[in-house]
Amino acid sequence: MSNVYAVIMAGGAGTRFWPASRALRPKQLLPLAGAENETLLAATVRRLRPLVTEDRVVVVTGEHLAEPTARAVPGVPEAQILREPAPRNTAPCIAWANATIARLDPDAVVMVLPSDHFISDEPGFQRVLELAVASAERGHVTTVGIVPSRPETGYGYIEVGDPLDAGGGAARAVKRFVEKPDRARAESFVAAGPSRYLWNAGMFFFRVRDMAELLERHLPGVAAGVARMGDDPAAVREVFPTLESVSIDHGVMEKATNLAVVPGDFGWNDVGSWQSAWELAERDANGNAVGASDVVVDARGNLVRSLGASKKTIALVGVNDLVVVETDDAILVIPRDRAQDVRLVVDALKKSGRTTLT
Repeated sequence: MSNVYAVIMAGGAGTRFWPASRALRPKQLLPLAGAENETLLAATVRRLRPLVTEDRVVVVTGEHLAEPTARAVPGVPEAQILREPAPRNTAPCIAWANATIARLDPDAVVMVLPSDHFISDEPGFQRVLELAVASAERGHVTTVGIVPSRPETGYGYIEVGDPLDAGGGAARAVKRFVEKPDRARAESFVAAGPSRYLWNAGMFFFRVRDMAELLERHLPGVAAGVARMGDDPAAVREVFPTLESVSIDHGVMEKATNLAVVPGDFGWNDVGSWQSAWELAERDANGNAVGASDVVVDARGNLVRSLGASKKTIALVGVNDLVVVETDDAILVIPRDRAQDVRLVVDALKKSGRTTLT
């Protein structure tokens, strides 16, 4: 796969995992799942190595995150860490990365992946990526759809069509992308089975020339702006903030034809909240995920994380289903079933002007 490149999207605002995550330390720069000291971004790059070596990885991140991002993935060439001067959503991000790779190899095949997901079955994941790359090489812009495990209302879905290859290949036609559904629709999607509906995990595979054509057709302003930027940092700082802020799904994929999807079932988790971190953590017989020095007495279903420079022993007595996170300058205590409300803390801190904590 010597002509295959990977684009890792590594932006983020750092709100869902406060107080561990901050504006300058979003979740992909934290070890939230898997190996204790491996960030999600480093894990993303590492599990690609059987398919894509680090010299063919492009990471797109915010200008303010460039240094910690480079430290997290030291094997990625510095010139291939693209620094967005302003957040403009995923279509400009992918357009810029696609143009950068086209200058390196005009015949390249690109896989676009988020930086902050967890995969438990890495060999299974790699097999699905190989199938998706093969589909892209045949001229199909391809995505990977996750086999749903529950009627999730927080994800978009992909409606699946007929097989695309007479030879029995894994790729199937994409009928349409479906917005995040309400509970009843999500239940009907899961009941229909993975041959009809899959979760949209935001992974895309294409030849650079195919994506360039789609961008010129559906987002000509973005395509023209990226062409003006070239690889000139001054032009990037001038032009990139003026590009239309639009997702690749809305700007390109929902308008394109001949799209393919490869189903995947490889232990995918988007690590979307402290609840997800608890689900992925090793737990004791009472469902507690705590550090070796922590103490739990008559307590169940708790997640405890001491993440300060000087780790403290945290003791829980008679409490259930809590998230307790300690850093050098803040402590969070929240019920696990309200983990998504952590962003309300960030909002409150910003409103009170305490931005050093965000």
